[in-house]
Amino acid sequence: MATVELRFSALPEHVRTARLVAAAVARRAGVDESVLDEVRLAVGEACSRAVGLHQRGGIGGTVRVALIDQEKRFLIEVEDEAGPPAVPASGAAEGGDPDEDTLGLAVITGLVEDLEVTNGTDGGLIRMSWPVSVDAVAV
Repeated sequence: MATVELRFSALPEHVRTARLVAAAVARRAGVDESVLDEVRLAVGEACSRAVGLHQRGGIGGTVRVALIDQEKRFLIEVEDEAGPPAVPASGAAEGGDPDEDTLGLAVITGLVEDLEVTNGTDGGLIRMSWPVSVDAVAV
């Protein structure tokens, strides 16, 4: 099982890099070409969500993206350090649209069949996976 791990400051300008790396590693792992756009979009949404949680909470820290090549699946984990989900205050802070989080998760749900979203005291984790082409594994 090979793993590529990215850690980046919770800044929007790093999301594009995470998307590009995820697509390249997915291609190399054997994810079907027809699914690569979904991988790229799902990683972009998950990373944008993590960055948004950090920024809305005024929290520094990093976003971790793990790209894991398993035998029959390609797994991506996007983890934030934003702490437990906050209850939106009335008159949310600048850029703090309470529906933004829900919308991002809805987009990811539409792109990924195998999805797990968890939240803990230290932050959240989005785990997504896609099948790996049997032909690519044999090469």
